[in-house]
Amino acid sequence: FFFFFFFFCCWFRFRLSWQLARVMFGVIVAGRLVQGSPQRIAENQFVFVLEAAEAIKHLVVFMTGEVPFQDGVGGSIYMGWPSSLESGGEVAWQFLGHVGNDKPSAIFKVSQIKPSQGIQSPFGMLPTAASISPSVAQLVILVEPLAQIVQQTPAAGSTASSTDTVVEFTKKMLENFYNYASSFGMDAAQVAQHPRETFVPASVLRRWFENFQRRLEMNPTFWKD
Repeated sequence: FFFFFFFFCCWFRFRLSWQLARVMFGVIVAGRLVQGSPQRIAENQFVFVLEAAEAIKHLVVFMTGEVPFQDGVGGSIYMGWPSSLESGGEVAWQFLGHVGNDKPSAIFKVSQIKPSQGIQSPFGMLPTAASISPSVAQLVILVEPLAQIVQQTPAAGSTASSTDTVVEFTKKMLENFYNYASSFGMDAAQVAQHPRETFVPASVLRRWFENFQRRLEMNPTFWKD
């Protein structure tokens, strides 16, 4: 019985390790190309090295779909901001969220923090360039039980809400409309040549544009009232 149990444990560990080796994650930093080759630093730990950390505002973490997680297992996501001379080489860590079979991708809004504002690293020291470069961040995916992941609280403001997306889209739409309409501007002489057309002063359009933007920034859902 002991031999059978030992054999089963070894087989299960090998199977888990083999599957994890095939599980591929990807990361997209807004405005950059896809990163799809993380470094595997432990049996259940994968790390992406992100250059120019100070320019990172939004990122997406996703599963490629090559192999799903085992039942009850997911990937918790941590962001490690680069150390500085003031911090004594200490990396500031944030828990962002997770991915899993029922949530194969996630979008995060991130901002750099100080080591004193972060959490203690749950995976020890990582042998990457981030420990020596002040401009490189680390994104670590830790494969662990979902029951353990859901007990953690993501960093405040790390999840990009649908409201942020709506505001950004609306602003872009307003700018596009304003620029398009302004491109048809005419002077008084040109207006006189179109007596049957109705014209709106550019100042009215600009005032509407500025008022709408201001109200949107104060209350993104004001248009629902």
